[in-house]
Amino acid sequence: MKEYSLALVGATGVVGREARKVLEEMKLPISKYVFFASSKSAGTKIEFMGKEYEVKELKEDSFDEGFDFAVFSAGGETSKKFSPIASSKGAIVVDNSSAFRMDKDVPLVVPEVNPEEIFRNHGIIANPNCSTIQAVVPLKVLDDKYKIKRIVYSTYQAVSGAGKNGIEDLESGIDGYVNNTKNELKKFPHQIFNNCLPDIDIAMESGYTKEEEKMINETRKILGKPDLAVTATCVRVPVFNSHSESINVEFENEFDLKELVESLKNSDGIRVQDNLENHEYPLATNATGHNEVFVGRIRRDFSVKSGINFWCVADNIRKGAATNALQIVKYIIEHME
Repeated sequence: MKEYSLALVGATGVVGREARKVLEEMKLPISKYVFFASSKSAGTKIEFMGKEYEVKELKEDSFDEGFDFAVFSAGGETSKKFSPIASSKGAIVVDNSSAFRMDKDVPLVVPEVNPEEIFRNHGIIANPNCSTIQAVVPLKVLDDKYKIKRIVYSTYQAVSGAGKNGIEDLESGIDGYVNNTKNELKKFPHQIFNNCLPDIDIAMESGYTKEEEKMINETRKILGKPDLAVTATCVRVPVFNSHSESINVEFENEFDLKELVESLKNSDGIRVQDNLENHEYPLATNATGHNEVFVGRIRRDFSVKSGINFWCVADNIRKGAATNALQIVKYIIEHME
């Protein structure tokens, strides 16, 4: 079997650290790993697969030695500058930022949903937004069987999605509550502890936030339905990790609820937990550390002719970022043999 090489950009960040864990679990046929970060983190020593690696500073000549894959988790500006360079040197880039997601020439991929898009790349593949990834995994199953007419998203997004500073804002809020102190906010416009903030990313002229527009536009692109009726309200909640979403779906076709649930149970990457009488449903604490999308509270929406509500939870750092990106790498390796 051929051995591959992989560069991980943003290796010391929240997603980069998770990507290293996922790589150790996946055991891909990769014999050469190089870890990159900003000058601030360059020189850091990290343990990976029983060996010690030194993190290198990301520079314009970093990819001259040649890589088969370059996974970027370092923000949009870094991706815009360095992804084309990595691609020009022969690497297939999988980018976790929003830099290329809506570029018509860049595939936006969730392997359980649209793997056929992977090999239509021109050197760069975009990883969708974390909140979109977990939603489209069950939505694709439902669209294939019943033809989705409209989607209404309400998200409850963990602070880890806002990076290290978001996590620290929640930690300091808890500390402030316990010790009756006031701490300076690093990320959010208001205290996240004991609050829900319907304010993720920047405000747009439409009245939506950028996060909400991402969900709407990315869902349409991934499902291949540019005119699909989608709306979203995205909320940051005082949960450390794993996003939760309430999703309302209206179908063109009629459905049998038991058959619909069985279809979800039998689909890759989905774990159904749906027993309300016994208080069994997806929880953020249970989803954390797992690669699957958890689905529950599946029930008819009696306000429309053919529709359902369901609750969807996934680890936003794993499936919503690191795992999805590396599943793309794995798919390429398995289908290049």
